[in-house]
Amino acid sequence: MKCIIDNDVVLARQLEGPLSAHIGGFARWAREEGYAVLPRHRKVRLAACFSRWLGKQGVNMRRVSSEHPARYLRSRARQVKIQQADAATLRQLLGFLRRQGVVPAEKIPPPRLTPTEQAVHEFERYLRNERMLAERSVDSYVPFVRKFLADRFGDGSVRLSCLCAGDVVRFVRRQAPRLHLKRAKLLTTALRSFLHYARFRGEITSDLAAAVPIVANWSRPSIPRAIPADAVRRLLASVNRRTATSRRDYAILLLLARLGLRAGEVVRLKLEDIDWNAGSITVHGKGGRRSVLPLPPDAGSAIAAYLRHGRPRSSSRCVFLRTLAPFRGFLGSWSIAALVQRNLARAGIQAPTQGAHQFRHALATEMLQHGASLAEIGDVLRHHGLETTKIYTAVDLDSLRALALPWSGGVR
Repeated sequence: MKCIIDNDVVLARQLEGPLSAHIGGFARWAREEGYAVLPRHRKVRLAACFSRWLGKQGVNMRRVSSEHPARYLRSRARQVKIQQADAATLRQLLGFLRRQGVVPAEKIPPPRLTPTEQAVHEFERYLRNERMLAERSVDSYVPFVRKFLADRFGDGSVRLSCLCAGDVVRFVRRQAPRLHLKRAKLLTTALRSFLHYARFRGEITSDLAAAVPIVANWSRPSIPRAIPADAVRRLLASVNRRTATSRRDYAILLLLARLGLRAGEVVRLKLEDIDWNAGSITVHGKGGRRSVLPLPPDAGSAIAAYLRHGRPRSSSRCVFLRTLAPFRGFLGSWSIAALVQRNLARAGIQAPTQGAHQFRHALATEMLQHGASLAEIGDVLRHHGLETTKIYTAVDLDSLRALALPWSGGVR
């Protein structure tokens, strides 16, 4: 006897097992999350089979745990081919049931931390809660500090009071030659931050941060690699804007080009960050800083077109969503970089880099060429200090050669 779920999915037999009463709700969840017909039907059928298997195993609702999906899939593999998305579907099902309160949340004991991991965890918490560092900075510092502590103390207890300047110097001298210059500088920055923190906590009394060697850099600052202005125009003109994906991409590319937003700032944009009446946009930058910028008319029109005719229905407050279900915001900055790379390749444009930051450099370069001051550029790019903006004053020798007067003595 057939069974119809959510007026949509037809099963060959009636529902069985402890999850039967909640399969319909799971089907509605999958539809609301935007899954297409075939993937949605497969999810519901798999959930029904899982429920039937639980019943045969004598597992009641309150005893269902994350171990059961793995056991079920091993059993199922003896009869049918397991699909790549099956494990994810069962995780989604358990997540749905836990949100409904019908399956208890598992009490997973926290992993037992080694002394080094415990010290790193406390430093990480300090960076987030006391220093209010951006997540990206925290993720950059922590691996270096973990390596330093593991190198000095191994698996034993971490006694920071035993550190001396020689420990710091030896570690940097061993590690820095193996790293790219920027990574080596980041290593020394992370170590200084940790040693300042240790002194702040009173675990060391001397200023060991001063003992961190300086990584030499004898080359002049390189000119930031900016995508040429004509390439930006060609890229924007190449987007057809006839599909939901292209409307989204066009709006994002305009924000990168007109406002110089960082990839992470695009990811973090929320619907409430756009003030349509005032024509402004609130940008959540590094270190939790918020900046209110005027929204350029073409970027505002592109965002509005995407919200009206491209953005899928979703409970997410992110402005820009993924094009595949479940419809949620981008997972990270790398998603924006991939979007830029894809559109550059489609337009056949050879850009200096493949990431989003080249638009930021292009905006600063164009402003400088039109006579904007460093302070004005810094305000637009939301730099924390003028030193960051000064990189755009690096001399472009190729441009100067075009301006050089011929030498009267000629070439000999």
